[in-house]
Amino acid sequence: MTDRFDRRESLLRLAIPFLGCVYLESLVGCRDSSKAYTDARIKTIYGRRGFSEGRFTQPRAMTIDRNDHIYVVDKTGRIQVFDSEGTFLHFWNTPAIDNGKPTGISVDRDGNILVADTHYYRVLFYTPMGERLEEKTIGGTNGQGPGEFGFVTDIVQDSLGNYFVSEYGEFDRIQKFTPNGEFICQFGKHGDGPIEFNRPQSMVIDAQDQIWIADSCNHRIQVIRCPNDTPELIKTFGEYGSLPGQYKTPYGITMNHEGNLLITEFTNHRVQCIDKDGKPLSSWGSPGRAEGQLHSPWCCVEDSKHRIHILDTQNNRIQCISQFSS
Repeated sequence: MTDRFDRRESLLRLAIPFLGCVYLESLVGCRDSSKAYTDARIKTIYGRRGFSEGRFTQPRAMTIDRNDHIYVVDKTGRIQVFDSEGTFLHFWNTPAIDNGKPTGISVDRDGNILVADTHYYRVLFYTPMGERLEEKTIGGTNGQGPGEFGFVTDIVQDSLGNYFVSEYGEFDRIQKFTPNGEFICQFGKHGDGPIEFNRPQSMVIDAQDQIWIADSCNHRIQVIRCPNDTPELIKTFGEYGSLPGQYKTPYGITMNHEGNLLITEFTNHRVQCIDKDGKPLSSWGSPGRAEGQLHSPWCCVEDSKHRIHILDTQNNRIQCISQFSS
């Protein structure tokens, strides 16, 4: 048995120019010692392709509330709710999906569920049971004026209750609103310079009201403060690539209980854990469809037990793993 495995491994090593090291890792466990991998273990896997309750059709966004309820949006335009063990609880549908489907979801300080209704240029507000709060809707008009949107991607709230809404398309910017949904200011434009964006796909706000932005198609993270109506760039880090500290299409960004960032990379098929200076600490995942492999993951969340739930989009499932660190 050992001889056959050694021969197989030798043949695969000869095929590196054709397979690439990342793919080889998923076959024989070969890992570049320059990379910081982890010993995180799978706790549970839930969901599979389908339209019935508890199944997914390309899930594209996920969030978690203070009760450890996990909310998942897929391309059917529905929000399904699970407990942290992966048990299906209930679901509801967004009003329309003919123009396109939502790509973002979050929870505000009041416990409302906020849906980035991407192709309808608005943010929808719901109770955790799915009752729509129509009077709180932000946006609904396509345009570049105050309170108008391109393709909405995410919404987060600062310590004062102000909302920040990101969008991509013609404008690639972030708009700031009062807790009542009144426009305050906007910042950013399409580009790769400071406070410029190329599809800001997701955001997270820390205790200092710094906004950490996954500037996805610029393959970097930007950190910005905007306490009034003037943005301030705090730091930028990351570049295109597959090494630790490099990114390929970082779609998801979340902060764990230690204050480190979890970056979900759509085209690197992994989740990286980095500190607040951008230093890579560890990573999890490799391309594939087997358990422990990922296919175009969109985002992840951490539950109260410090487990990480990863939205494995093209595999139509969620993989829950133990907390990982370097």
